[in-house]
Amino acid sequence: MSYRRYVITIIALTVLLVVLALACLVFGSVDIPVGSIADIVTGKGSDNKAWEIIILQSRIPMIATAALAGAALSISGLLLQTTFNNPLAGPSILGVSSGAGLGVAIVILAMGGSLGGLLGENVGSYIAILVGALMGAGVVLVVLIAFSAVVRSNTMLLIIGILVSYLTSSVVQLLNSVATEEGVHNYVAWGFGNFSGVSAAQMPVYAGIIILALIASALMVKPLNALLLGTRYARNLGINVSRTRNILLMITGVLTAVVTAFCGPIGFIGLVVPHIARMSLGTSNHSRLVPATILAGADIALLCSLASVSSPHGIIPINAITPIIGVPIILYIILNRRRIQYFN
Repeated sequence: MSYRRYVITIIALTVLLVVLALACLVFGSVDIPVGSIADIVTGKGSDNKAWEIIILQSRIPMIATAALAGAALSISGLLLQTTFNNPLAGPSILGVSSGAGLGVAIVILAMGGSLGGLLGENVGSYIAILVGALMGAGVVLVVLIAFSAVVRSNTMLLIIGILVSYLTSSVVQLLNSVATEEGVHNYVAWGFGNFSGVSAAQMPVYAGIIILALIASALMVKPLNALLLGTRYARNLGINVSRTRNILLMITGVLTAVVTAFCGPIGFIGLVVPHIARMSLGTSNHSRLVPATILAGADIALLCSLASVSSPHGIIPINAITPIIGVPIILYIILNRRRIQYFN
């Protein structure tokens, strides 16, 4: 792949990111003049205090939340697809998101089903949700690691991940059957997915963990490229395959759990975006694929967020939008699998 194509792709994705962020700032359920938005963002303020609250405490945090969530889920999908050498691997497919969701469900029910209180300004409350999601995702990843040591077929491992996802979903349904009406309602609402649940007070925790995990994933570029050539070749290069796989799965678990805890179980982004990045670049070289995947993931998440808040009939759940984008791309990948060679 030419360096020129890579630069053009990165510039295009960056420009698109800025345009979508500005669009999310301007469009929403409340019409705010562009001039007033510019005054509020630049610190001049506005006579309408409600507009200031909407821009500073709702739209800007939502933009940051969506961009970081999209980047996190997309990198998670990329790491899983490379780790398991399977283009259909992803946080939602392998059950990582479902495991995190199970952890959240347990915490919600254990604390009375008050999701609003858990995700409020109390630091301990949303830390509890985060820990629950991390533990749920961690359990699923431990199961996947255990089976990956026994099952050599990537297809069978993918099937195991799907079965684990079904199992965790079943446990969640059992928990909901004995939960209070408020608990069920709050969990179902959380399960729709949204990018507006992270406040300015929660942003340092949310953004800090995701950014650190993204940096960690960028530092794994060399072993990721080695894994593309097969485990035997990677070992010949001095790569500890088992330890590398565990680190990659740990990074994936952290990214998926954080996004799931704060935004709900967002589907398809982690599965689809790595393919968009590969097709845009024409390569599987992770030194170029990682930054492109981060930017593309942020773009897709902002696009979904914009579509979510721009409906005249109210806010549309994110998980009602992502399949519309994701399904056609996945079908294209499946139908053109022989022509599209991602893993060598």
